[in-house]
Amino acid sequence: MTQESPVIVERQGALGKLTLNLPKALNALNLDMIDLMAAQLDEWESDDSLACIWIEGAGDKALCAGGDVVALHRESGSYGDDKAGQFVEDFFTREYRLDYRIHTYPKPIVVWGSGIVMGGGIGIMSGASHRIVTETTRMAMPEISIGLFPDVGGSWFLNRMPGRTGLFLGLTGAQFNGTDALYCGMADRLLPSESKDLLLNGLAALDFTTDPAQNHVLVSKQVQSLELAADAQPAPNLRTHYDVIQELTDGATLPEVYRAIAAYSGDDKWLQRASATMQAGCPLTAWIVWEQLRRGRHMSLAQVLQMELALAVNMCSSGQVKEGVRALLIDKDRNPRWQPATLEEVTWEQVERCFKSPWSESPLEDL
Repeated sequence: MTQESPVIVERQGALGKLTLNLPKALNALNLDMIDLMAAQLDEWESDDSLACIWIEGAGDKALCAGGDVVALHRESGSYGDDKAGQFVEDFFTREYRLDYRIHTYPKPIVVWGSGIVMGGGIGIMSGASHRIVTETTRMAMPEISIGLFPDVGGSWFLNRMPGRTGLFLGLTGAQFNGTDALYCGMADRLLPSESKDLLLNGLAALDFTTDPAQNHVLVSKQVQSLELAADAQPAPNLRTHYDVIQELTDGATLPEVYRAIAAYSGDDKWLQRASATMQAGCPLTAWIVWEQLRRGRHMSLAQVLQMELALAVNMCSSGQVKEGVRALLIDKDRNPRWQPATLEEVTWEQVERCFKSPWSESPLEDL
């Protein structure tokens, strides 16, 4: 494939390499990239000469800053019309199908999660067998700021974080680093960012077998050998703030939790920013986060993605995403006019409507 392709495909011995190639857009995930990656994973699964897959982002700033929501805004025109609705449905269906594919892929997949890894980037990374972060990693599920919700399996992985840290991250869009990612189960190893080529060459030189289980072990040992010493890893936020997060989220209802986070008056900058982001965010999203975690708690990954697909289509058709993207990325006035405008104005019917499937059978029914 040419360098102009949004996904560069390369081979290095038994190692297949996929590079998300839109560095100026921080490798934001669009439909072309999703389709190219999916097709390549299909091809490589049945290729006996290929034993391991590597995924990274072009440039040194990001693996992937999220889904290409500007394209979603542009392509979907008025969310009420049929063409718009079809684009939204296609985008999220194919994105979630790719995420599920990565989660269930038989061969080892190594994702180099250096720099910014947010939203759809976490979707690519979370299901990989070997998720690597570095000292430059900045992760978040910041969808509350654009009127979406923590998707790409957020109902699955946020529920599996220690205590109520997942709820807190979903409500506040708070950023967390590589050390935090290890703590909350979103990464497997923290390596120095300059070790990328060393790791790539080491993986390519491995004496792979025809047994995927054996190859997983070989990859694990190779990655582990380059891990950054504990005392050189970035200072944690989640572990440090765990007790405060538990205290702030210790309410039986969303309004209680929301008020507690909003009322935070300490001098910790990370918590101040988290509180401010939540309060500026979409009130309907806050309700969706609360409810998606409650409903998703005992769901399978496939059930979670089916639920999230209905949520994504419904949140887009409600106009929340269009307004959120406009305020943050199009007009950049950072003054979204959310409807409803406050947490108290959101009705249970509005929340319930977001979870109602628009189809008699989900486009992801076959997962």
